[in-house]
Amino acid sequence: MYNASKGAVRIFTKSAAIQYAKEGIRVNSVHPGAVDTLMVEYRLSDPELQKQANERAPLGRTAKPEEIAYGVLYLASDEASFVTGSELVMDGGFTGQ
Repeated sequence: MYNASKGAVRIFTKSAAIQYAKEGIRVNSVHPGAVDTLMVEYRLSDPELQKQANERAPLGRTAKPEEIAYGVLYLASDEASFVTGSELVMDGGFTGQ
């Protein structure tokens, strides 16, 4: 179910971006990988699980929440005024494997 909902967000982003572009509304989505939050606390508190996860991650670590926030800040800024219908994948290279 998780994969289906993630796919739906991607397609919905593109559809809404096209639908609202003429109104000056930009629509983008953010797709983070593992982030150091309560959601993954079980893994972070177990050194062996954390080591295994870090070995699978190209950047070798879990993201900090502020790293994802900076991506969102960019998309909300004037610097991203020509960005719409995009998916900002912030997973430390995981999907590139």
